[in-house]
Amino acid sequence: MTTAKRDSGRSAVVDEIRDAITRGDFAPNQRLVEAELSEQFDAGRGAVRNALVQLATEGLVERVQNRGARVRAVPLDEAIEITEVRMVVEGLCAARAAERATDDDKAELREIAEQMRAAVAGGDVWGYSELNKRLHSLVLRVSGQRTAHEVLSRLRGQNVRHQFRLALHPGRPGVSLPQHLAIVDAICAGDPVASEQAMREHLRSVIDALPEVDGTRISAL
Repeated sequence: MTTAKRDSGRSAVVDEIRDAITRGDFAPNQRLVEAELSEQFDAGRGAVRNALVQLATEGLVERVQNRGARVRAVPLDEAIEITEVRMVVEGLCAARAAERATDDDKAELREIAEQMRAAVAGGDVWGYSELNKRLHSLVLRVSGQRTAHEVLSRLRGQNVRHQFRLALHPGRPGVSLPQHLAIVDAICAGDPVASEQAMREHLRSVIDALPEVDGTRISAL
C-alpha cells in the first residue's frame, strides 16, 4: 500500500469516528475500545489508535492511563465558554453571509425557515433539530469563512452532549424559531449588522438555557 493510500485510510477513520461522536452515537465517558472500533469501522487497529490520538488533540476523546480512551464529557462551564466563542464566530459568519448571499442562497434560507415553522407547528422536534443544523451550516457556507468552518466544527463536536439536551428540551423549538427566522430575514435583507446581532442574540439565548437543561436526561441550538 502506498503512503498516500495509508494516509487516506487513516483520515477516513478519524472522520468516521469523529462523526459518530458528534452525532451522539457514543455517550460521554463511554469507553472506546480499539478492537470494537476496528470492527465497526472496518479499519486496522493501528489506524484506529492513530485516530484516537488525533481526536484527543481535538478535545473529543480523553485518553486515561491504563484504561484506554473514552469520549470526553464536557462540563457545563466549558459548554458555556464554547458557546460564547461560537457567538462571536457565528455572528461574524452571519454578517458575511448577508454581504455574500445570492438569490439562490436566500431562497434556500427561506425554504429552511418555512420548514422550521412547519416542524414546530407539527411538533416534529427531531425534524426541527435537523433543520436547525442545516440552517447554521448554510449560513457558514454562504459566509465563505473557511477558518471559521474549522473552528466551529471542533467546537460543536466538543459540545454535542449539551446540544442534544437543549435540542429536545420541552418548549425550546418554540423559543428558538423566531430567533432563527430573524437571522434569515436579516441575511436576506442584506443587512450585516442586523444579521450579526440576530445570531448573537440567538446564541446568547442558548447560553442562558444551558444551565436549565444541564441536569436533564434529554437534549437544538
